[in-house]
Amino acid sequence: MNVKTQTAVTDVSVENTASESWSSFVKFVLKLVLAVLIFRICIFSPFSIPSESMLPRLMNGDYLLAAKWSYGFSGNSLPFDLGLPKGRILASEPERGDLVIFKHPIDNTDYIKRVIALPGDTIAVSGGQLVLNGKRIAREQIGDFTLEESPNTGCAWGGETSWDSADNRICNYLQFKETLPGGRSFNVLDFGVTQGDDFKGVTIPDGQMFVMGDNRDNSRDSRFRAAAGDAVGLVPQDNLVGRASVIIWSTDGSAEWAKPWTWFSAARWGRIGNVL
Repeated sequence: MNVKTQTAVTDVSVENTASESWSSFVKFVLKLVLAVLIFRICIFSPFSIPSESMLPRLMNGDYLLAAKWSYGFSGNSLPFDLGLPKGRILASEPERGDLVIFKHPIDNTDYIKRVIALPGDTIAVSGGQLVLNGKRIAREQIGDFTLEESPNTGCAWGGETSWDSADNRICNYLQFKETLPGGRSFNVLDFGVTQGDDFKGVTIPDGQMFVMGDNRDNSRDSRFRAAAGDAVGLVPQDNLVGRASVIIWSTDGSAEWAKPWTWFSAARWGRIGNVL
């Protein structure tokens, strides 16, 4: 009789332990999901570069983290749409030269461009050179930007093709260094005379920003009227998602899922960890 009683107690103990283990696991998963959401909403969020409009700084196939706290938080900061009202909390304004990720004013897709002008600034483009508040932005030609062609990165019409010592096809672009007021510098590409090389001056209204791609002749940015799937026009600062911070991965597009070794051979190792 004592043995039977002991067995019953043992069975109950096992059941309680299993129940507690399952409850602990559920709590762990919920905490993990909450931590990931907080990380994505408030700290960093991953983004990929699908085009060449930001060459030479960013390449098609780059994956980066964007700092979400840089300009405040809004519905655009969320990884999903909750239909929250417009506006930002803890809002702050970007600086000229920042690489920003924002929602397209019309189709709400993610874009990345460089901030060139802010509210109160007057911006124009003359012969491909920026004119900010009536003064031409310093611009000097530097060494060509060279780029090895790959499955996700070709040679655009403005590039000149050559071959390296390993017989790899290389694309060469004219490259210039621009320096904004305050001394912030970055490199841009210029293919020659194009439609976007001349832009009549506009004064940026409150709450807006003027953005451009570093690949000046291959970027549909604030120089052009906003249209879904196309140019962005002037961008409301409330559309800001975050500030591009660091490249965490980069691939040339040659990887195949069925061939795991190509995941490594396709990596652009020299770009991983680059701070933006």
